[in-house]
Amino acid sequence: MVQLVSDAAPTREQPGKGKVRISRAGLTLNADDWGRDLKNTNRALECIQKRVISSASAMVFMEDSSRSAALALEHGVDCGLHLNLTTPFLAPQAQPALNRHLERTAGFLRSHRLASALYRPDLAASFAYLVQAQLDAFERLYGAPPQRIDGHHHMHLCANVIRQKLLPASTIVRRNFSFAPGEKSAINRWYRARQDRRLARRHRMTDYFYSLPPLRPLSRVQHIVRLALSAEVEVETHPVNDDEYRFLTGNEFEQCLAGQQVSRGYHLAAASSESSA
Repeated sequence: MVQLVSDAAPTREQPGKGKVRISRAGLTLNADDWGRDLKNTNRALECIQKRVISSASAMVFMEDSSRSAALALEHGVDCGLHLNLTTPFLAPQAQPALNRHLERTAGFLRSHRLASALYRPDLAASFAYLVQAQLDAFERLYGAPPQRIDGHHHMHLCANVIRQKLLPASTIVRRNFSFAPGEKSAINRWYRARQDRRLARRHRMTDYFYSLPPLRPLSRVQHIVRLALSAEVEVETHPVNDDEYRFLTGNEFEQCLAGQQVSRGYHLAAASSESSA
């Protein structure tokens, strides 16, 4: 069996309260790339209707952004913003200025695997422009500002976005991936933990975050499911990928759940008022 993290009941920092115990737990499966194109949207919607996916993260200024927003409103799909700083905007409504700024941020963020950890003051205006344009577009399409934000290629965690405080305070923000001791280098884990602590000062987050793949061994997925009995766990999935789609809609995922329910919608529990600090 792959041991990922301790199953001990988690605690969370709250301003002025120290560490507080979590009062509920849950398993949230979130489909990324909602609205990127027809296939991404349709596969995710099917999985949501089958109740094997909880929610979706929506891309704006993309091929299927308008239709997918209408579908979300029609079917009650819980959508957050999937912030894009690396992939060209393909919708006809996308202004040339958007892709000009995107070329600058994408060129930098894709230049090196550690680029996202570096702050670029000369790109601050481009990052600010792109984030605000996507926040505004989401509100136009969905009728309200996003209450939850994550990032395409996880670039919502890049240094410019975090240091410039571009994500609205109090929104739910996706944390870094959760890893077991020894799974990544000590420096890597230290950096991710430090970044999550910084995020927690302005935003709400789940206790743990994983990608659905790798799907083997099944004990890995089973462990994540069990972890959600005592903690809030988000699992990222891309049902547009055939292997993930078959897994989610087949018998293996049902066996891994062992009767446990996937959350309907993306919900974070309130923390207990009882301080453990």
